[in-house]
Amino acid sequence: MATEKKAASAKSGKPIDIGELVLGLFKKHPNLAYNHKQACHALGITDSAAKELVRKQLPIMLKKGSINEVKRGKYKLNFEKFASLAPKKNYVTGIVDMKQTGKAYIITDEPGEDIFIAANGTGHALNGDKVKVLLFPRRPGRKTEGQVVEILQRAKEEFVGVMQLSKHFAYLIPDHSSMPVDIYIPLERILGAKDGDKAIARITDWPERSKNPFGEIITVLGRPGEHEVEMNSILAEFGFPLSFPQIVAKEADKIPVTITAEEISKRRDFRDVFTITIDPEDAKDFDDALSLKTLENGNFEVGVHIADVSHYIEEGGIIDEEASKRGTSVYLVDRVVPMLPELLSNFVCSLRPDEEKLCFSAVFEMNEQADIVEQWFGRTVIKSNRRFNYDEAQELIQSGTGQYSKEIGILQSLALKLREARFRKGSIAFETEEVKFRLDEKGKPIGVYIKQYKDSNKLIEDFMLLANRRVAEYVSGLKGKSGPKTFVYRIHDKPNPEKLSIFSAFVAKLGYSINSGTTKSLAKSFNSLFTSIKGKGEENLINSLALRTMQKAVYSTQNIGHYGLAFAHYTHFTSPIRRYPDLMVHRLLARYLAGKPSADKKTYEDLCDHSSDMERRATEAERMSVKFKQAEYLSDKLGQVFEGRITGISKWGIYAEISDSKCEGMISIRDLTDDVYHFDEDNYVAVGQYSRKRYRLGDNVKIQVKRVDLSRKQIDFVFPAKTISG
Repeated sequence: MATEKKAASAKSGKPIDIGELVLGLFKKHPNLAYNHKQACHALGITDSAAKELVRKQLPIMLKKGSINEVKRGKYKLNFEKFASLAPKKNYVTGIVDMKQTGKAYIITDEPGEDIFIAANGTGHALNGDKVKVLLFPRRPGRKTEGQVVEILQRAKEEFVGVMQLSKHFAYLIPDHSSMPVDIYIPLERILGAKDGDKAIARITDWPERSKNPFGEIITVLGRPGEHEVEMNSILAEFGFPLSFPQIVAKEADKIPVTITAEEISKRRDFRDVFTITIDPEDAKDFDDALSLKTLENGNFEVGVHIADVSHYIEEGGIIDEEASKRGTSVYLVDRVVPMLPELLSNFVCSLRPDEEKLCFSAVFEMNEQADIVEQWFGRTVIKSNRRFNYDEAQELIQSGTGQYSKEIGILQSLALKLREARFRKGSIAFETEEVKFRLDEKGKPIGVYIKQYKDSNKLIEDFMLLANRRVAEYVSGLKGKSGPKTFVYRIHDKPNPEKLSIFSAFVAKLGYSINSGTTKSLAKSFNSLFTSIKGKGEENLINSLALRTMQKAVYSTQNIGHYGLAFAHYTHFTSPIRRYPDLMVHRLLARYLAGKPSADKKTYEDLCDHSSDMERRATEAERMSVKFKQAEYLSDKLGQVFEGRITGISKWGIYAEISDSKCEGMISIRDLTDDVYHFDEDNYVAVGQYSRKRYRLGDNVKIQVKRVDLSRKQIDFVFPAKTISG
């Protein structure tokens, strides 16, 4: 500033060029904005006449384009005219992970931590949006921070919530905590919704200076808490349609249900070969079947037969477009929301017993050790001998007696050998509990149980894994003129080293160890850990943290292998009725078996990205439906006491779950009134300051249902007067 002051007060024979003086100030500090008083102060100008000259000079500089007016009467250097003086800005793109408080984190593909965005820096970005972010200069000891400067792509524009009406306007209060603002709805656009109704709103506008977006109601769902309303709310929240468009249903009705002799003549015929399906008891879409034939050389021919959906659905047609948009079927607690119209999923394509069905098959000749001697891929026709559910097949495996017990016994023996070989090569045995409900005729849960994963489930899984792996290996070995042919792979990357280190440190505090020296040693450690925690209080928490430590499996045309399964090549070939990527795989495999050139990679990569996103949404929707039904199950059990286990400790309180129903809730710190508790989050222990009473992860406790919030799907517990603490 000293030189500027000197220039301003210099006494010479020449007049001072105020314009050059002021422009020099803006050039020296291009990041700062000044009004005329601030400019005078920065230049050391004190006399009134000179100040007036500066005040008059600023509009002249603005007219010349040297400066821009950023606020009324406040100016900044115009970087378009003085580009060399513009500060170098660092931008990244990423996906918004919005928190309930309005702050957010930006998830990018770049290495390093997520970018923190303060609540006043998110602009009008919402959860899941793809955005452009300006990174702030990194300050020592602080997380990476930035500001959203552009919304590149909205994740969604329709939101589910509860209507709040007043005399002159209305708001939709969104259900999901990741939506931090309410949506303003003019009364003429509420579509007859009443105060307190659940509804779906579409954002129509969001004025720049408005805190809230403007919207309109497009569907009124009904009263909160009602079974049908809540299930439809979950589907709508995650972007799944509540029904098929009429044009799609009409197109499905045109599909011929009979198979012509001409079509059968083009296919390998398995109608006289022993064939069965094994599915859940309540399944209606049977998209995979197994056949078995003993060959003259003593080997076995095992066919993995998959519904040939691609034969019935024209690529790019009306039904295909709808299936592509949905990406997957969704399995809520009380229903399946299919990817394909019911006529296709439950009848035409479903491999029902005693009906001729068209399939796309992977056929393997195997010896008694389950080594593959020969393999064949192609289109077939089958006729299933019988439909088994998992319990029926399990009974035959265990007893060894009954219809088709010999054939199922052979398949079980081969499956065991395939499984053993997979684990020897480093496959990780992730096991998650699946909560199921017994519902009354109105959809209210009257019982909760954990689905048992038995040998019959594993038998089917082993042969599906085999087919998926071998199809991927086959196509990856085909070479086109420009390299490997475009294909859809199911990939799973190695764990993030930082996350793995945190997980290893956590389980070490609980007495377990992880050896991450090599891929095989890490897989062996995980499998040993899962065996050790079986049935213990920390089982669910460790399983959950282990899954978070791992990368998510996704679809991609770029093959990097599947880490969790220890497969160098893997795809999804076996469920085209319920997964769109499997339908893509069928089409690509048929294309290459016919000797056609490679498909367009970008087209399929875009479809892979969309399918991965829809799979994630479906998983979240399924999880939400379970949480709602667990809360509903306990809603009429307020005050009842259950046996439970502590599943987590946090600064907010103690998490516990009821042992038999797996309903989880929290005992708030405010409700621990017998002492002042210190939460040792590192060791997952809560310690009473005076009594030294300890609540540890895995402790058996009695828990009492205090409150159930159906709209938030939350359960609150308290410890009753007498608590068993281990």
